[in-house]
Amino acid sequence: MTVTVAPVTGGALADVLPALARLRITVFRDFPYLYDGDPAYEAAYLADFAAAAGAVIVVARDGSEIVGAATAAPLATQDKAWRAPLAAAGFDIARTFYFGESVLRGEYRGRGIGHAFFDHREAQARTCGATAAAFCSVIRAADHPARPADHRPLDPFWHGRGYAPLAGVTAWFDWKTVRGGEERHELQYWTRQL
Repeated sequence: MTVTVAPVTGGALADVLPALARLRITVFRDFPYLYDGDPAYEAAYLADFAAAAGAVIVVARDGSEIVGAATAAPLATQDKAWRAPLAAAGFDIARTFYFGESVLRGEYRGRGIGHAFFDHREAQARTCGATAAAFCSVIRAADHPARPADHRPLDPFWHGRGYAPLAGVTAWFDWKTVRGGEERHELQYWTRQL
C-alpha cells in the first residue's frame, strides 16, 4: 500500500493518541532511547500534549494503519523543563516551536517519511507565528554497550534539514530504561530559524 502522511490538529488529535502511545513504547525501546514505556504514563503525557493550543501530530498511515507519527507544539505550551534551557540561551519562547517525538516503524524508514514529518511540523510552526524550531536528541557515548553495530545516527539527516546542535544547551530527564530502573539522560537541543 501507499503510505500517506498528513497533519492532525484540534479535536482529531485524541483519535490518534492510542496509536502514538504504542509507537512510542515500541520505537523508543530501541537504542538510543532504551525506554521501558508505560501505557498509563503515555496516556497522561500525550493527553497533556494534545491539549496544547497549536499542537499537531503528523501521522503516517499504511492504508488505515498508523505506522509512524511526529509531534510539535508551541514551546510556550510545554513543561518548564523543556522551555528553560532555550530561554536561558536567549530564545524567544513565544516564537519557538518544539518538535517532540518522531517515531516510525523500522520497515518504513528510508522512504522520505521523516522529511514529510519535518515539512508538516515546520508548516504548522509558521502558521502559529513561530520563527524558530527546536528539538532534543538523547546523547549516548560512542562506545555505549547497547549501541547496535549497524546504528546510524540521524545527525546527517538533521543537518540536511538545516538544524544544528545548540552548543552547550542541553536538558536532563529521567526515564525507566530496559536495563531496569530510572536513569538520568542528557539531551542535546537542535534548532533552526524558520
